[in-house]
Amino acid sequence: MTNTVKAVVMAGGRGERFWPASTPDRPKQFIDLTGGGTLIQQTVNRLAQIIPFRDIFVVTAASHVDLAQTQLPQLPRRNFIVEPVGRDTAPCVGLASIWLEKFDPEATVLVVAADHFIPDQERFCDIAQAGINFAAKSGGLVTFGIKPTRPETGYGYIELGELSSYSETEPVHRARRFVEKPNAAIAADYMASGRFLWNAGMFVWSLRAIREEIERHLPELHNGLEELACCPTVEELQAKLPEHFPRLPKISIDFGVMERSDRVFVIPSDFRWDDLGSWTALARLRTPDRDGNVVKGLVLTEDCRNVMVEANGGRLVAALGVSDIIVVETEHAVLVCAADRTQDIRRLALKAQETATAAREPEPLKAV
Repeated sequence: MTNTVKAVVMAGGRGERFWPASTPDRPKQFIDLTGGGTLIQQTVNRLAQIIPFRDIFVVTAASHVDLAQTQLPQLPRRNFIVEPVGRDTAPCVGLASIWLEKFDPEATVLVVAADHFIPDQERFCDIAQAGINFAAKSGGLVTFGIKPTRPETGYGYIELGELSSYSETEPVHRARRFVEKPNAAIAADYMASGRFLWNAGMFVWSLRAIREEIERHLPELHNGLEELACCPTVEELQAKLPEHFPRLPKISIDFGVMERSDRVFVIPSDFRWDDLGSWTALARLRTPDRDGNVVKGLVLTEDCRNVMVEANGGRLVAALGVSDIIVVETEHAVLVCAADRTQDIRRLALKAQETATAAREPEPLKAV
């Protein structure tokens, strides 16, 4: 069997910070936020420049598989891996690994998120290919660190270790350590030092390497995956998931493996990247007017400063004399949020869902 390169797109996120545009029925990876198609369509088309569609696999929730298949008709049906429940990225990666072993146990795999924005596709492909080549030769776990352009407090960081070698023309370093989201002062120090990169959550490794590291660092997850790995076909594996997958431990691949492994390498990457984690992040991608306002849709602003208005519901949205707020209008809801509170939208979105559910429930019949 030939050694192939495959890609895994993790598309199980709920995108709550992009409420009300992103909803449980259609989370942000399945909506067009930047133009040029939905985020998952952009991701798959970007990967297809170096990996054939037949070798691109998508991991998504059972509630979104029909939507994913509709938006990605280029992919074979067997390439959609359906999670019965979300268990974070380590079980997602583990499940994808045993799925791909049915096709080629010696494959090298590029793992990416479905909802990141990467406009510099050519540079991304060059660096991704360098990572693929290095992982195939070294047996290491390779991640891609983005060179910071600002002291960002919303991202995790990777500290560069010693230079290991070069893959093509790209330097490959040992990853010294992963660090959580810092405060503003520490983020500024990280950027000034030149030793820290943003953790983009993109990886490449051989199936053999990631399975070995899961066994070493997450034995409970490994044992659960072994119960699934014995299925001879992907159809039988998928049928077994509803019973076994919810029992797997819920843990991220970063915390569970990458921060613990001694075979992690990082390639400094200079392509433009954003994880689009909030409405503020989306505003950065657009050109503001002279007052710092960013608007889309049928919008009227007067005496406003640093206001983002996203009007998608077909109605006129007018703002007067306000500053530093975000307004999002959709067919179903309207959000008004202080610009520095976008990280709290997730909590508000959950409350909104509860409110909408309660409003739809019929009142109990009263005795007469």
